[in-house]
Amino acid sequence: MKKNAAILCFVVVFLAGSRSWQVFAQQQQPLTRILFVFDASQSMLGRWQSATKMQIAVNLLNELVDSLKKQQHVELALRVFGHQKQYPPQDCDDTKLEVPFQKNNHERIKNFLKNTQPRGTTPIAMSLEATAIDFPKGSNSRNIIVLITDGKEECGGDPCAVSAALQKNNVILKPFIIGVGLGDEIKTSLKCVGNYYDANTEESFRDVLKIVITQALYPTTAQVNLLDTYKKPTETNVPITFYESRSGRIVHNFVHTLNHAGNPDTLYLDNFLTYRLKVHTIPPVEKDDIVITQGKHNVIAVDAPQGSIQLKINGRNQYGVLKCIVRKSGSLETLHVQDFGTSVKYLTGTYDLEILSLPRIYQRNIKVNQSTTTTVEIEEAGLVNFQFGNVGYGSVFKLKGNDLEFVTNLSETAVNQALVLQPGNYKVVFRFRLSKETILTKERTFSVKSGESIIVNLMQ
Repeated sequence: MKKNAAILCFVVVFLAGSRSWQVFAQQQQPLTRILFVFDASQSMLGRWQSATKMQIAVNLLNELVDSLKKQQHVELALRVFGHQKQYPPQDCDDTKLEVPFQKNNHERIKNFLKNTQPRGTTPIAMSLEATAIDFPKGSNSRNIIVLITDGKEECGGDPCAVSAALQKNNVILKPFIIGVGLGDEIKTSLKCVGNYYDANTEESFRDVLKIVITQALYPTTAQVNLLDTYKKPTETNVPITFYESRSGRIVHNFVHTLNHAGNPDTLYLDNFLTYRLKVHTIPPVEKDDIVITQGKHNVIAVDAPQGSIQLKINGRNQYGVLKCIVRKSGSLETLHVQDFGTSVKYLTGTYDLEILSLPRIYQRNIKVNQSTTTTVEIEEAGLVNFQFGNVGYGSVFKLKGNDLEFVTNLSETAVNQALVLQPGNYKVVFRFRLSKETILTKERTFSVKSGESIIVNLMQ
């Protein structure tokens, strides 16, 4: 047999439009275009329940088309495959857009189906590929494909590969598969493109069909709870990004908000998509495989407890802009570069700081607690003016007992140089460029105090 005779499956595939669908973002319902891709291949003549599969599928689709007549923001179209060429022989090019998109074409779709007889084979993948030219270009609409078929691909095509190719072009396939006694082979072949619903009777098939169309037409409310240490949704004012989980495509960017009642604000999300949420805290946190359920207010909870690190200088800031590298304790990965004089939120935990002063200051195991500010303060620096009189080579070191700790190299092109240094004892080692004997190296020991300015003369 060409296909399993006892199978009737219904696949709904969601494709993102040319621009991201912002549900009710402008307080207006977007245009939804639904393309029915209908299997009229020979196996649809097989019996199921009260009639042939073809008769049942046509009747259910007619009910659906009638129910959509009053929808002002919906346009329909019909593509049919397996209806033009007799099987055998097999003709895998048998697919055609029979009723293009336009308003009020419901009766045209019903009349065409009424006069269609199952004849040929089942080119599912090719029919899905062909839908790329069926939707009008350049409109901000939601584009939905509803594939109605009773069996598996018969022309060597790969619906999974079609799905992957479409996703590379920012087209999202999110199918719903409604089947009757689907075998393991067919379930496996369709697993990559959708969720499976088991419809054992015509009535259950009708009920699930209504659910799927409701999901196609209407968005679902949701809120993101950013939980503090006490599992309360008090965290907010953080950018959040919703990705389509499978393709990685960015769907929405928001700045998380608490409404006037102090609760997380309501969002409208497309229930066809499975999302990955990234909360742009420092460091970021993510939640994957978020399924939005139609008919209920969805609550998406993410642990994001935060406190703050404040960086201060005890006195004047002679550096101008002094920066600090923030890392998680024990890690070499840079999480953030924070300016002194600012307070920045971080997830609760322990951090290591590398302050980019001269010399660098390292602060280990700085604790950040829920809703508190941890202040890190350093001493006011001093100003050292080096006078060379001529260009040369040299370095500044900090004295640590009998050891020298490198601080910085001096300019090789300047005859004078000013450095802002932290308080402490230092040594400078210098040789003029024209001095070709090592013994002519000069060195000076000097001390730096907070807020003071000194001159180190290397000309003598």
